[in-house]
Amino acid sequence: MTESRPNAAPQGAERSAGATISAFPPRRSFLARFQRWEWMLVGLIALVVLLNSQLSPYFLDARNLSRTSSDFMEIGLMMLPMVFIIITGGIDLSVASNLAMCASFMGWLFMRGVPIWPAALAALLLGALGGLFNGLLVARVKLPPLVVTLGTYAFYRGVAYVLLGDQAARGYPASFTYIGQGKLPGTLIPFSVALFILLAIIFGLVLHRTSFGRTLFAIGNNENATAYSGVPVARIKIIVYTISGLMAGLAGLVLAARFGSTRPDIGVGLELAVITAAVLGGVDINGGIGTMGGAVLSLLLIGLLRFGMGLLNIQGQVQGMVIGLLLILSILLPNVARTLSLRGGSTHQRGRLATAAAVVAVFVLFGLFFFWSRAQVLGAG
Repeated sequence: MTESRPNAAPQGAERSAGATISAFPPRRSFLARFQRWEWMLVGLIALVVLLNSQLSPYFLDARNLSRTSSDFMEIGLMMLPMVFIIITGGIDLSVASNLAMCASFMGWLFMRGVPIWPAALAALLLGALGGLFNGLLVARVKLPPLVVTLGTYAFYRGVAYVLLGDQAARGYPASFTYIGQGKLPGTLIPFSVALFILLAIIFGLVLHRTSFGRTLFAIGNNENATAYSGVPVARIKIIVYTISGLMAGLAGLVLAARFGSTRPDIGVGLELAVITAAVLGGVDINGGIGTMGGAVLSLLLIGLLRFGMGLLNIQGQVQGMVIGLLLILSILLPNVARTLSLRGGSTHQRGRLATAAAVVAVFVLFGLFFFWSRAQVLGAG
């Protein structure tokens, strides 16, 4: 005889009664917050450090690491708002051209007698206006972000050439070049690195700890539903594109300060590295998914890769190939993992298996590349 529970409620009612809606996101453990993709990046960074330290005795030199860390801070500064944009389902291909336009405008003003800091402030304002223009075309005119920023990619670079032509602005005062060349007093930490760390913390807190950040994820997951719920989607998009332009201007100032001069071709090709750093960090190119911590880790990985390849005398064209390969893999592998996880069986188990296979594949590819590059260098010698 089967014993029954007299007070048992129907299964659906039980689920309904137990379901509660909270205005706050659920608390998760540290391990849950630090997703598997971030741990893969940590493993890749460890692998790159291990291999480079074996291939070159100069890799772990503190002064070399300090010098090379400042070499990709401009990429990092532009990457921070790029994470916001990609999470909303957008893209900004004009960041490097905006950087050049702002740096060239500052140099143009400086050569005409304007003091450096008012010129730098005007350049920041110009960068924000460039981002605002992108945002208005995307959010108000409803043009595709790819088309808009591809157009302004060419337009902003053209403005830089109109301002400086084939000339270079130089002679910046030491107080300005410090932001690109100086170090914190008594340390080997470049000022630009400290600036990036501070801004990365701010951007990370905004993304993961504020309602504004949660709105960015909502827009990326379902823009129409977010708009119907009363969220000012267009205004938020304009804000993130304006921030992107402002940060591109700041990156232009840092890069000009590091070089000590400005040419209109400054920062050519950096948009590829910026997008790669964001997407490799786990930011889904389709929007709605990503973490600021993962993007920062991927920036570190790219910087160490470039530094190691430079010590091995690997040509810049080959380094560009590697960055392009990273961009393809960072988009392809997560999609493959999600696809495999949906094909029957236990979704959890197949997802774990697919993720593990992706991790192994990336490790193998990195290892093969480093050993191949070492053979090329030794053979050339």
